[in-house]
Amino acid sequence: MISEARVLAALATVHDPELDEPITSLGFVGSCVVSDGGDVDVHLRLPTPQCAPNFAFLMASDAREAVRRVPGVGEVGIVLDDHYTAAEINAAIGAGAGFDAAFPGESTGDLEALRELFQRKALLGRQGRVAAMLLDGGALDPVGLVALQVADLPDHPEVARCLVLRRELGLPHAPDTPALVAGDGGPIGVDDLPMWLRRARLVGLSLESNGGLCRSLLRVRHGVPDPTEEVAA
Repeated sequence: MISEARVLAALATVHDPELDEPITSLGFVGSCVVSDGGDVDVHLRLPTPQCAPNFAFLMASDAREAVRRVPGVGEVGIVLDDHYTAAEINAAIGAGAGFDAAFPGESTGDLEALRELFQRKALLGRQGRVAAMLLDGGALDPVGLVALQVADLPDHPEVARCLVLRRELGLPHAPDTPALVAGDGGPIGVDDLPMWLRRARLVGLSLESNGGLCRSLLRVRHGVPDPTEEVAA
């Protein structure tokens, strides 16, 4: 029998494309119901009704595909609630159609180019956090940092997510590849490191602030507790 926990674990693999955080930890999963026969009904809620339709569609579509991959699952229903384009998105998702079917004449092709753009942004920000973690305390200097390989990296969630993003982007991620990579997958030179770190820090701060804003909006609109505040307490 399929459990709600298994479905939620599948949904945890779905990331907000702009924030690069799981929709489960962001509080975007409003409800998840699994019938005795294995049918799944998931309702998604976003911070505001005006969230960008392309991001909303990506999350709803990715959620449907993630749940459908759960072994033994029956019918899968993904419903986006309280969004100004919910009707269009829900109809397309229910039919297994693409974004252009939801908004005919208003879009061209799929959203993979947009997804890749934000994956690259997320990778830069997350690699910046890893670099700061490794440089903190003076255990490593810049020369030592750029010489590291993936095999030298610590077992840490930020490292794991960086490697997932590198794999999805087709960038080198094997144990003997550089621990930190530029946008083209090449190594970062020690002379380029200061500017790269500044860019990565700015991107990381943007991701964090936008994530905090989304959690605040969800708390106000739906009473969803902010898990980052609970951890800090």
